Amino acid sequence: MFKSLFRELFRSKRKLDASLGDWASEPYYDFDGLTRQISAKARYLHDHGFLDYPAIVHIETMAVCNAACAFCPYPRLERKGTRMADTLIEKIIDNLTAMPRNLPFQFAPYKVSDPFIEPRLFEIIDLACAKLPAAQVSLITNGSALTERKIELLKKVKAIAYLNVSLNFDNAEEYEEVMRLPFDRTLRRLDALHKGKERGGLDFMIRVTRVSCDRSSDAAFLQWVRQRYPGFQAAILPRNDWLGEVVTENALSQVPDAPCHRWFDLSVTATGVVAMCCMDGEAKYPKGDANRQHVLEIYNQPWLQALRRDLISRKRAGSPCDRCTYLSY
Repeated sequence: MFKSLFRELFRSKRKLDASLGDWASEPYYDFDGLTRQISAKARYLHDHGFLDYPAIVHIETMAVCNAACAFCPYPRLERKGTRMADTLIEKIIDNLTAMPRNLPFQFAPYKVSDPFIEPRLFEIIDLACAKLPAAQVSLITNGSALTERKIELLKKVKAIAYLNVSLNFDNAEEYEEVMRLPFDRTLRRLDALHKGKERGGLDFMIRVTRVSCDRSSDAAFLQWVRQRYPGFQAAILPRNDWLGEVVTENALSQVPDAPCHRWFDLSVTATGVVAMCCMDGEAKYPKGDANRQHVLEIYNQPWLQALRRDLISRKRAGSPCDRCTYLSY
């Protein structure tokens, strides 16, 4: 029952990911199709137990990343370097034990950060899995800190939903200019990860992703990933403007006339402040403070309940949702 519900919950996301490599319009492919996808996912979450409980919980246990991407708010983040106290991590996880034990949700130990920089990562995952049997761990990383030791530790985690590696470029020149990381080192880490996948033990989806630039370079990246890493999936993700805070070329500019499935998220920053959503990278639109409040009380504030219950268009949802262009899984 649990496994079938979890598969159903994330089926639309897998379909979206599979479609990304096939769409062929620019700069990010099928706006109407993506709008239908996020509307369908919001409706599914509405109908399957997530009005009162979050579908995804992001906990930024340490606001540290080793990259400095121009399309990310991290380089100017005021809380950069903040380390969430162990006691707060434990409190948040304890709060989440009030969720139904058979309701599957994603536990994401990162926000504007790279989880593999966090030395406590696997202890935190172990604690979450021990106390939250319905939790499925999702991880997004640039891959640079994914050492062979950490790959071996990943094999011991039985509740990983997926691992995304945000690579973005297939050549050293562009990669190092944008990511500010050594390209060769990241490829060595990805090579080791792929070898581990081929040998078995990494029994979860691994994607290599790119933030969309343009049609031709996106297609070339997809082809390169599929040739070099056939055991991984390849995906192009839309370039978002982080609620207007990070404006770059080719970022989505149209606000979809649809509800948002991110209304079903809980996004806790390293300071304990709960941001509006994953796109509120700088937490300028806080919903509460996990230091002082139960996280499910924050999630279930009446105005947030109303967004999830009524599923009105983002255009009518008020600030900041009425100017958010986010379209992704």
